[in-house]
Amino acid sequence: MTEKLLPFIAGNWKMHKTLAEARALAREICQGLSSAAAVEVAVAPPYTALAAVAAEIAGSPVKLAAQDTYWERQGAYTGAISPVMLADVGCQYVIIGHSERRQYFGETDETVNRKVKAALEEGLSPIVCVGETLSQREQGQTFQVVETQIRYGLAGLAPAQGKRLVIAYEPVWAIGTGKTATPDQAQEVHKLIRGLLPEVAGTDALRILYGGSVTPGNAKDLLAQPDIDGALVGGASLQASSFLGIIAAAG
Repeated sequence: MTEKLLPFIAGNWKMHKTLAEARALAREICQGLSSAAAVEVAVAPPYTALAAVAAEIAGSPVKLAAQDTYWERQGAYTGAISPVMLADVGCQYVIIGHSERRQYFGETDETVNRKVKAALEEGLSPIVCVGETLSQREQGQTFQVVETQIRYGLAGLAPAQGKRLVIAYEPVWAIGTGKTATPDQAQEVHKLIRGLLPEVAGTDALRILYGGSVTPGNAKDLLAQPDIDGALVGGASLQASSFLGIIAAAG
């Protein structure tokens, strides 16, 4: 990287946690963080728990993220949540383009691009997810798929906007499956992404996270790779002990 940034560990709670459970988990994470840890940490609860978690982490180093957004500021879009609303509740980050949004909810590179631009306009930092399916990897299409997602998902950004992005490489075949890309497999895709960023985002000085069955046991080897700057953690972020273990591996 041309500029050194803190490692970034973000927990995506997906469709888990009631209000009481979310508060308890956020509290445990805050209590377990080492004040000396040189790691940026964020959690992404479901929409219903954003305000509760925001109150719980107030005054701590933990940042608040949302799991998705819509691209309009307001309007007749039943069920949608805008970047304005996310900023208002205290979010600093928003996950965009997660493979589960692509698979189950029709997300495309075009809608990712619209959401990224809308989030940036409201002062949010997008965590933009890219990654290939198992069949695409087996057919040797990993680089092509990831490059297409990067180029179309980040099209039309100004260099100043690019600096506020976070990219998350999440091979779809490793999400929630217990399978993890080897450090070498992950690094080669992160290196590809890093090489595209000066052209697409105007800078390569931003964090590229790895996601896909990250655990305290494999985090250290993954995070030791030169182009892996942190992790987007799914299942292991639902327990404070395992999430804190991954944060410790990054520090």
